[in-house]
Amino acid sequence: MRRVAYVCADPGVPVFGHKGASVHVQAVVRELLRRGGEVHLIAARVGGDLPRGLDGVVLHELPRITGEPGAEREASARRSAAAAADLLEQLHREDPLDLVYERYSLWSPAAMAWARQRAVASVLEVNAPLVDEQAEHRVLADRDGAEGIATAAFDAAGSVVTVSAPVARWVTERTDNTAVHVVPNGVDTRFIRPAAHSGRRGEQPPFVIGFVGTLKPWHGVEVLVEAFARVARTDPHARLRLVGDGPRRTGLAELARELGVVDRVDLVGAVAPEDMPAELAAMDIAVAPYPRLPDFYFSPLKLYEYLAAGLPVVASDIGPCPDILDDGGLGVLVRPGDPAELAAALAGLRRDPTMRAELGRAGRRAAEDRHDWSLVVARILDTVPAPRTSLADDLWGRTA
Repeated sequence: MRRVAYVCADPGVPVFGHKGASVHVQAVVRELLRRGGEVHLIAARVGGDLPRGLDGVVLHELPRITGEPGAEREASARRSAAAAADLLEQLHREDPLDLVYERYSLWSPAAMAWARQRAVASVLEVNAPLVDEQAEHRVLADRDGAEGIATAAFDAAGSVVTVSAPVARWVTERTDNTAVHVVPNGVDTRFIRPAAHSGRRGEQPPFVIGFVGTLKPWHGVEVLVEAFARVARTDPHARLRLVGDGPRRTGLAELARELGVVDRVDLVGAVAPEDMPAELAAMDIAVAPYPRLPDFYFSPLKLYEYLAAGLPVVASDIGPCPDILDDGGLGVLVRPGDPAELAAALAGLRRDPTMRAELGRAGRRAAEDRHDWSLVVARILDTVPAPRTSLADDLWGRTA
């Protein structure tokens, strides 16, 4: 049987958890399993029970990371990540590995170095400029060390796959490796589907405007609350449903109270990935209200989920959002950070059920035809050079 090791040495990503990064790990591993591989998951943090569709994955836990944020914890994270090489060697001796797939983390050069030394095919997935993120938003005692590890991992990887062009630029500034590719995120269209009442609930109240994501500044949820308050003045049946949790939760509740709509804003909190289809099914419009950001490097999972659910989408005209929404063909684009323009877009869709239905159908088709995780993982595997085997042709199959 073909054998794959998926490595996630990032303690901030519980591989069986509910975070967006956790969902991303689970989606890729699930797709590798669907393709018939024997998948070994090497992780620094587990974070929950076995998620759906991961029966058969073999879990290996890295040593626990300890210490307060700063130099002590960073040293512990390095030791934990280094242990991945020993696990890979053990697995390889039992039965040769065909692929090492790693989610890039701050302190983990060992997996890619091991794969290169053993001539095993490898791919390093880079989801964000982690060194910059850590320095700006958290604690980074040894930036030079983190930069060196990033370069070592990028240099050693058989293929480096990034989720967006800005992340690819960040990578290429740190490596001479020419095998750097952009492959945006995806969605499981077999799991997230249009609701049975898609079409949707017509004019029956309530009319639910929804958001999915962590309640953090870069998601622009305050702008959405302000826009909703404008819509609510003339639409007594409108409700706002915020699915997710984060540091802005209390502030958003206070803002809703100040604007007089607190009784019409549902702060749902974090939900398990298994519950996401039901949450999306409760919405009539879905929103990605990103503010104006100097460097938008995300590949928003929420947009792909909205499309798969057959929801009409309103999103900020920033980063990859226009590309994902076909420059407005699959949703309405608005100026980032403008509550008046966002409110007008929401009200316009509210008044036009035909447009909502057309956008929902078109979005669902795009999700199936372009963004399903089966297609995304195939694109990733197509980038992987196979030093030992004809990996992409033999094991996974090339995309057309």
